[in-house]
Amino acid sequence: MVRRASLTTLACIFALGALAGPNALRAQDHEPDHDMSSEHEGQMPGPLLPDLAADVETVRDKLLGLANAIPEELWEWRPGEGVRSVAEVFLHVVADNYFIPMAVGVAAPEWTGIDPDDYATTRAFEERTLTRAQIIAELGDSFEHLAKAMAEVDEHRLGRDVMLFGHESTAQEAWILTVTHLHEHLGQMIAYGRVNGIVPPWSM
Repeated sequence: MVRRASLTTLACIFALGALAGPNALRAQDHEPDHDMSSEHEGQMPGPLLPDLAADVETVRDKLLGLANAIPEELWEWRPGEGVRSVAEVFLHVVADNYFIPMAVGVAAPEWTGIDPDDYATTRAFEERTLTRAQIIAELGDSFEHLAKAMAEVDEHRLGRDVMLFGHESTAQEAWILTVTHLHEHLGQMIAYGRVNGIVPPWSM
C-alpha cells in the first residue's frame, strides 16, 4: 500500500512537470549537492545525523528560495480541487517540522499549540490563514527549530522505540522520515513552480 502511494505521488509530480513542457523537470532541479567521488571508498561511514542535518540545510535553502521566487498572486494556486495550494504546502512543511521531532522527545514551541498525541492540533496549526511574508518567516523559524533539534541528537539512542503517527517506530526512522518528507514537498514545489513558469533559483 505504501509503495502504491509512493508511486502515485511520483506520478503526480512528473505529470505536473509534463504540463509545463519537455524542460519542466530538468536534471538540475535535483542535481547532487555533494561530490560523489570514490575518494572515501573503503572507509567506515560517519555518524548518521550530521549527514541528515546537512541534507536538511540544503532542502531548507531550496524551499526558502522557491517561497521567495513564487509571487504572491500564485500563493493560492493549486493543481486541482482538494490538493494543497502553494501556501498550504509551505504551512504543512512548517507544521511537520515541529510535529515529527516530537516523536523523539523534542517539544514544539508552546505557541504552536501542537500536541504530539493529537494530530488534529497539527492540522489546525497548518490551516491558519497567514500572509505570504508570515509563512516565509515561519518556514525559516521551523527549520531553525529542526536544525537545533538534530544537533542535539544522541546517536547512541537512535535505536530506541518511539511512536510516530500511531505506529511503533525507532528514533532513527523518525529522523529519516523528517528528511524524506521534506524532499517529497521540495519535489512538489518544484513541480508547482515549473507549471507556473517559475525557475528554481538554484538552477538558473
